[in-house]
Amino acid sequence: MNSEALLEKMVEACDDKRAEDIMTFDVKETSTVTDYYIICHGNSGRQVQTIADEIKDQAKDLDIDPVVEGYQEGKWILCDLNHVIVHVFHGPEREYYNLERLFKNGEHIDRRQ
Repeated sequence: MNSEALLEKMVEACDDKRAEDIMTFDVKETSTVTDYYIICHGNSGRQVQTIADEIKDQAKDLDIDPVVEGYQEGKWILCDLNHVIVHVFHGPEREYYNLERLFKNGEHIDRRQ
């Protein structure tokens, strides 16, 4: 599966669990770590964990074993799928850390139809 298709699958996983304000960034030209970042948030620790669970389940269906950090706390969960990295925040933590500013050199992909 190419990185664009993986990105779409992970955005769908986030959306399926009602993640809010899903933002994607194309950083292929500026990053040696990954091709895409996804940032989203949930409104409770449990919802944040549920979103991460769906990402893990979808990744495993694709024979990808993601590296997941921060799951127990449920405030900021990082899911690393190599070509796509997903940051799932609890709302207040997303606002505090404001990761979007770090990816300002990457191309924001507007997914609204």
